[in-house]
Amino acid sequence: MTVPSDAAPQHTQSDPEDVLKQVGSTWHWALGFALATLIPGILVLVWPDETLHILAVIIGLQLLVAGVFRFVSAFSHGRDGGGRLAAVLVSMLAFLAGVLVLRHPMQTIGALSLILGVFWLLSGVLTAYTAIADRGLLHRGLLFGLGVLGAVAGIVVLCFPVDSAVALTRLLGLWLVLLGVFEVVMAFALRSATRHMGPA
Repeated sequence: MTVPSDAAPQHTQSDPEDVLKQVGSTWHWALGFALATLIPGILVLVWPDETLHILAVIIGLQLLVAGVFRFVSAFSHGRDGGGRLAAVLVSMLAFLAGVLVLRHPMQTIGALSLILGVFWLLSGVLTAYTAIADRGLLHRGLLFGLGVLGAVAGIVVLCFPVDSAVALTRLLGLWLVLLGVFEVVMAFALRSATRHMGPA
């Protein structure tokens, strides 16, 4: 006896892109990224007298975590091809910067400043481009402001390099806290927007 085709068991597989899109589009994911940025900033400010080695480890790990969050967020709803590519490039830059910082944790202040300055500048420009190019994003204005802040931070670090570990620690801590607060605002803006659009 043959089994009817409609009675045959169907095996469904989740497409990886769909999974990333579902996860990256939630405000919980955005809030997680905000906390992953805010907490290291607070740690750096609370322990300003730690060695450059400890600072490099904290910043390197934060960049790697940021790379993961940004990569998943690149596949969120509303991103087109160009905006998604820019977001993926930002995540790759975060991975690269994190690896460079962790690979040589005893590097000089100048080297650490150079890596972070270049990363902030490039990621800021790409983030601003994403906000301009993707008309479907729910929080384009906030994203554009975030990109501008990142680019300005990169320019400041590259044009006015710090010459002491204490100054670099304060600068990094303040920037991470500012960025983290900005990301928290974006997460709750996304929460508000998705609630108006319907249940997540």
